Amino acid sequence: MSNPISNDYRHLLMEIKQRIRSAQYEALKAVNREMINLYWDIGQMIYTRQQEAGWGKSVVEQLAKDLQAEFPGISGFSAANLWRMRLFYESYVNNEKLAPLVREIGWSHNLVIVEKCKDDLKREFYIRMTRKFGWTKNVLIHQIENQTYEKTLLNQTNFNQTVSAEIHNQLKLAVKDEYTFDFLELADEHSERQLEQAILARVEPFLQEMGGRFTFVGSQYRLEVGDEEFFIDLLLYHRQLKCLVAIELETGEFLPEYVGKMQFYLVALDDLSRFPDENFSIGIILCKSKDKTIVEYALRESNKLISIATYKLFSTLPQELKNQLPAPEQVAKLLEGVE
Repeated sequence: MSNPISNDYRHLLMEIKQRIRSAQYEALKAVNREMINLYWDIGQMIYTRQQEAGWGKSVVEQLAKDLQAEFPGISGFSAANLWRMRLFYESYVNNEKLAPLVREIGWSHNLVIVEKCKDDLKREFYIRMTRKFGWTKNVLIHQIENQTYEKTLLNQTNFNQTVSAEIHNQLKLAVKDEYTFDFLELADEHSERQLEQAILARVEPFLQEMGGRFTFVGSQYRLEVGDEEFFIDLLLYHRQLKCLVAIELETGEFLPEYVGKMQFYLVALDDLSRFPDENFSIGIILCKSKDKTIVEYALRESNKLISIATYKLFSTLPQELKNQLPAPEQVAKLLEGVE
């Protein structure tokens, strides 16, 4: 028989620990905001003096020396960092939307975004995604270098015809058009089983590349329908969207019949594995290559949430992606759904 006092104590302890962690997190956020505000103000003062008095490089160098002498125990006042503060202020001072957002992520993250992204919409994407998914600096760099912004905006799904506009935006930002698995040690020619085994050996970087808040559920996930067994290559769970994500691996070109198989899996998952408080499952078909027109036709009549993406085993930077992006107003509307 359980002891009611000990049970009550355990609940009390759990509640207090959660409250402490919450307070620590809020304190960290407050400290970060204050530090960003400080760097913003320093950048503003340097920028303004240079504009009004024509100050040059030597003044910033002297300022760095004097600040380091005055505050010897505080890092961050090197000449290089002072120049970064100036760039930070100059980059966002005329952007009423982004100026408040930059205070929601860390200084090192802001520097990466300012230095690697020159387009305001691209900066907004990475700021919002970093805040939403808690990307580390290294994960953020990885996402930028692998063109997550472009590959997310160009993804091919049927989400717009199966869910509301609000949920559609959240779903669209959870998947990409192309994934880079440069951490897998595979020959260019490989089987689906070899691809799956290589992913299972490197689950952490795989989930990192998938982006967002995915957790690993299992491989060759078994579904029993009627008297037969069926197996999904990989099954993930998206914590933010609260849904199962079925992944099918195809080492060749996309074929329309893959959609029918995925739709079958999703129906079965929703009936047999989905909990009552979870959303409907999503399917991602990963192929070596695809014809975008064929994908469009294949998805048109499907009523389950399916995305068709490609994967590569090495990093590439196809600059032509930039010319295929949606219009700026469409991008801005999509980003409104990222909280």
